[in-house]
Amino acid sequence: MSTRFKISTFIFFFFASINLSAQSFYKEKNSRDNIVSIGIGPSFAYLDNGGPYRDFSFNIKPSVSLSLTKRLTERFDLRATAGAQWIESTKNASPTVQGIWFENNAAYTAVGAAYYFDVMPSVNLVAFENHMNRSIVNLYGGLGLGVMYSVTDQTKSYSEDAQIYREKLTTAYIPLRAGLSYTLGPYSDIAIESTMMVNFSDNIDGNIGFNKFNDNLIQGQIVYRRYFFSSFDH
Repeated sequence: MSTRFKISTFIFFFFASINLSAQSFYKEKNSRDNIVSIGIGPSFAYLDNGGPYRDFSFNIKPSVSLSLTKRLTERFDLRATAGAQWIESTKNASPTVQGIWFENNAAYTAVGAAYYFDVMPSVNLVAFENHMNRSIVNLYGGLGLGVMYSVTDQTKSYSEDAQIYREKLTTAYIPLRAGLSYTLGPYSDIAIESTMMVNFSDNIDGNIGFNKFNDNLIQGQIVYRRYFFSSFDH
């Protein structure tokens, strides 16, 4: 192999590496303003037949979520979230309470799932211009508007042979969501996130008006967040 060929090869790879480094630097100068998030964690439903809550006697069920977030400014985002939460009432009602439910033709039990979708603006406590210079720890939160579809199997007694009624309901809700994120790397975060879904309906469980509030859902999730470019950013 001639000396001239070796020198030419060295020069080619040298300038090629410089070009790749420059492209990489330029790419990171462009902020990744889109975030995909996947969450999973425990949840419970505030139901008329789900307590008593003052004794912490309620069922904990799983919940999952998938979110897409678009960063609008250094501090504000717009987020869309879809997910599911499993719900289950208890069988702890006293004979007196059961008598009230019997008179009202209300459901004693409800088991099923709620599927939801919401859109909400959110705010970051620590503002950042580029994903590469975001803080190690950040707080974020917001509220929005969503729609929920629930499917539950309900009974109107605690009897083992009670007739089961399949009930479906669509309702609107207001999501109240807040999280604490920790930076894992240039493009990834891990977060602890809590959500309360304030429902416009009190009939998810087939039991209306026994508790003070509507049938609200509460979640606590571990969330993995990944920053990415959208196709129109190139």
